[in-house]
Amino acid sequence: MYSFLKRALDLTVATFAIVFFSPVLILFALLIKFDGTGGPIFVDISTRVGKGMKNFYMYKFRSMVPGAHIDFWEKHPELKELEKEWKKIGKLPIDQDPRITWVGRIIRKTDLDELPQLFNVFKGEMSIVGPRAPYPEELERYMDEYPEIKKDVERTFQVKPGLTGVWQVSGRNAITIPQRYKMEGDYADRRNVLEDIAVIIQTPIAMITRRGAVE
Repeated sequence: MYSFLKRALDLTVATFAIVFFSPVLILFALLIKFDGTGGPIFVDISTRVGKGMKNFYMYKFRSMVPGAHIDFWEKHPELKELEKEWKKIGKLPIDQDPRITWVGRIIRKTDLDELPQLFNVFKGEMSIVGPRAPYPEELERYMDEYPEIKKDVERTFQVKPGLTGVWQVSGRNAITIPQRYKMEGDYADRRNVLEDIAVIIQTPIAMITRRGAVE
């Protein structure tokens, strides 16, 4: 019954949201296409970890210059200090990250870069509510740094990753990695549609307040 209700909720919300946000999706797709950097509309490196620890391609608007994750730092040795900071925490404040385009700054600060994931939900690869889908190398790094999270990670990926979730509405980057996977593992164990609805309701508030987001 849970799986049926969950999928019904996903399809209902995803269909409504795709229709409602279609002007925004089209507008930003065009802005990214003609932003002057010559890159694709969607990020070219977006393999993520999904249900059952299986990888999938997650749709996401490109917010960085082409090659941002490949050779950007090698091409800009003058930014060595920023590179060190990026390697240390895995993320830079939006306004300080030289890889982010002008369109990227808009969609990052409003979380609009996540909207294309509605198509992953429609395809059944993601849910509206679920754990955050990490990059495979990101998850591997977490497992190396925090070996105690292994069981929580296994619990977490019993379910599909989500467009939003308990981590996103509870403080995001203000939450430690072990706390996050404990939280997401507990969510996966509960499997409660009412909780999903509560998270959906809280999501706009989390987006507006940006609590725990790296700015």
